[in-house]
Amino acid sequence: MRQIDGHTRLCGLIGNPVEHTMSPVIHNTLAEKEGRNLVYVPFHVEHGQLGRAVEGAYALNILGLNVTVPYKEEVTGCLKAVDGMAAQIGAVNTLVRTDGGYKGYNTDMMGLYRAMCSEGIRLEGEEIILLGAGGAARAVAFLCASKQAAKVYLLNRTPEKAWQVAEEVNRASGRECIVPMRTRDHGKIPADRKYLAIQATSVGLYPHVEDVVIGDVGFYQKIHTGFDLIYRPSETKFMSLVRAEGGQAFHGLKMLLYQGVIAYELWNGITVPEEDALAVYGRMKGEMGI
Repeated sequence: MRQIDGHTRLCGLIGNPVEHTMSPVIHNTLAEKEGRNLVYVPFHVEHGQLGRAVEGAYALNILGLNVTVPYKEEVTGCLKAVDGMAAQIGAVNTLVRTDGGYKGYNTDMMGLYRAMCSEGIRLEGEEIILLGAGGAARAVAFLCASKQAAKVYLLNRTPEKAWQVAEEVNRASGRECIVPMRTRDHGKIPADRKYLAIQATSVGLYPHVEDVVIGDVGFYQKIHTGFDLIYRPSETKFMSLVRAEGGQAFHGLKMLLYQGVIAYELWNGITVPEEDALAVYGRMKGEMGI
C-alpha cells in the first residue's frame, strides 16, 4: 500500500453523483505504476456549492480536478482561464492548477479521438453518422469537424437542436460539413456507401440495456463501424445491431481511459507510456467484469 505523507499531492473528481465513478482506478493505478506520490478521490458536490468547491480546492492546494455531470458547463464560470477547444465545445471536464486559479480543459474529445485511433478508426475524410444533439454529441461534432471529416449526418429526434448544433459547428469550422436531420429521416442517408456511426445519446445506458435510438435493421446495414460512447453495459443494443449486420463495434470504456490519461498528463506535465495506459485499461475491464 502506498504511503500517504506530507508530500502527497491530491487530485479528484467533482460531480453529483460520483459514487460509481471509475476515475480513481485510472489515476491511482497510474500513480502506483509511476511511483508518484499522488492520490485521487471523488468529491460529491451538492447543487449550489460548485463555486465554493472549486475555490476551496484551490485553497487546499489540490493539484487538479476532473468535472463530471452536472457541472461541466457551469464550472467554466469558476475558472481563471479556459482552453480554446473547451471554450468552443462549451464544456470543461479537467481543471489544471495554474498561478491564481484553475485552467479548464476538455479531455473527453481528445480521449475519444485517442481511443478511436487505438482501434484503427479514422475521422479524416470519413462520412459519419452521429446520433444525438446533446452536450456529448455537440462535442463530437466539433471533434469531427476539427479532424476534417468529410461529412457528418447529425440525427436527432428534436430537429431544432440538430439544426442549432450544425449551425454552430459549421460556422466555427468555416465549412458546411454537418448535415442536420430528424432521426426518423435516417432512410434518406445514401445507401451506396458504408459509414462510421457514433452513438452519443444516453439511450441504452444501464439499466435500460434493450433501448436503442434506431431499431430499423436497414440503418445498421449502412454502418462499417459503430462507436458507442456508453461503456456500461459493455455490449449495448446499438453495438449488437451493428455487429449483426457485419460491422465492427466498440464501447466507450477506452474513451473513459484516455480522457483520464490525458488529464493525468496535464496535471503532472508528463506523457504516459502506452503500455501503462493499456495496463490501466486491463484493470478497468477487470472492475467491470469484462
